[in-house]
Amino acid sequence: MTHMTIAAAPVAVIPAHNLMVLLLQLGVLLALATVLGRLSVRFGLPALLGELTAGILIGPSLLANVAPGFSAWLLPADPARFHMIDAVGQLGVLLLVGLTGMHLDVGFIRRQGRSAAWISGFGLIVPLVLGVGLGYLAPSEMIAEGVDTTVFALFMGVALCVSAIPVIAKVLMEMRLLHRDIGQLILSSSVIDDVAGWFLLSVVSALATAGARTGQAALTAVAMLAGIVAVALLLGRRVVAGVLRLADRGGSATTIAAVAAMILLSAAATQSMGFEAILGAFVCGALVGSSPDLKVARLAPLQTLVAAVLAPIFFATAGLRMDLTELADPPVLVAGIVVLVVAVASKFAGAYLGARIARRTRWEALALGAGLNSRGVIEVIIAMVGLRLGVLTTASYTVIVLVAVVTSMMAPPLLRYAVARIDPTEEEAAREEFFDTLQGTADQDPSDKQLVTTAKEA
Repeated sequence: MTHMTIAAAPVAVIPAHNLMVLLLQLGVLLALATVLGRLSVRFGLPALLGELTAGILIGPSLLANVAPGFSAWLLPADPARFHMIDAVGQLGVLLLVGLTGMHLDVGFIRRQGRSAAWISGFGLIVPLVLGVGLGYLAPSEMIAEGVDTTVFALFMGVALCVSAIPVIAKVLMEMRLLHRDIGQLILSSSVIDDVAGWFLLSVVSALATAGARTGQAALTAVAMLAGIVAVALLLGRRVVAGVLRLADRGGSATTIAAVAAMILLSAAATQSMGFEAILGAFVCGALVGSSPDLKVARLAPLQTLVAAVLAPIFFATAGLRMDLTELADPPVLVAGIVVLVVAVASKFAGAYLGARIARRTRWEALALGAGLNSRGVIEVIIAMVGLRLGVLTTASYTVIVLVAVVTSMMAPPLLRYAVARIDPTEEEAAREEFFDTLQGTADQDPSDKQLVTTAKEA
């Protein structure tokens, strides 16, 4: 009997017209995002605002209403074609999160002592709890069909409790506050919020993916997350160090390729476990950034490419998913206003309470609340994750992204107002009083002696 092997037909290449439309989409999004982003910066606003606006202008909020025929041609409703834009955006956000993880400095956080822990702790818990409560009270228009209310509520809590390091760091640099005590506290507290936000998002995403509704499922997700962190610390560091040493022999291009590959493979690993890909990207970035074998200067071209091209495309695609016409629905509009008010008030209240417990002055506490109130990039990424998982509707997605934009716009002027009223003498007095408190406990706990020393050095 003769056996004949039938060769599989080759996968068809992308049609010429589809390729042309994709290139046009990416070119238009990047050009608009760059121009509007620079314009936003010129007016003292975050570039994120302009980049999101680029997507809003050619998305369902405007172009689809003004020129529906052209909109349908430029942005076809076919999911397979629209997903090609999403794929480019996802590449950008994974590399962006990986590069963000490289700037994580655990030693910097430790040098801030217990003040940062109190401030970030309350700044997380208060908005998290109130956000979960809002999730349970949200109108049906905000919750995707078939999604468990508890999962949606947890997702809302995570979206409201995060802070955005890029916006905060830029404002502190412009105001020359990075070397002042208040600037260091704001930055270190935002770093803790950022890290906690990624891990909380991963747990909630795992619950959403599994459709879980039990406490046991949540404990399983937390245990798996702890396992990922343990493996990263015990094994990941050695793997990253080994790869960086090998890549170092090939120069800058090889190092960039190696780092990008590790970020993407780590993202794929956590995605396969039911967690978000951004978790793997962030953890890998943190491992790369903490490795003594890394030559940071070699990654400058990658950072430029991500910041100038890939990240703006991602945020423009995030704007494409927004539909401001949803706000014409009274329940959605009211819910949006309530979410914004609760987001701002809860972050201020949490940070203020934590700061007062840490013996900071009233104006310092207000400055901390203003700084940590900026959600920016992080909340936009969380909203995109929620939309992709099917937890959010277009209405709730639009509301969460608007909260990210409004809080990022509010942060700089409020921070400037509060910091201008901080008395340097009172700031130093509060600092010394806090050190005295630590010194009192250091006599009974030797570990606190090192805490006092490192905090004073900072």
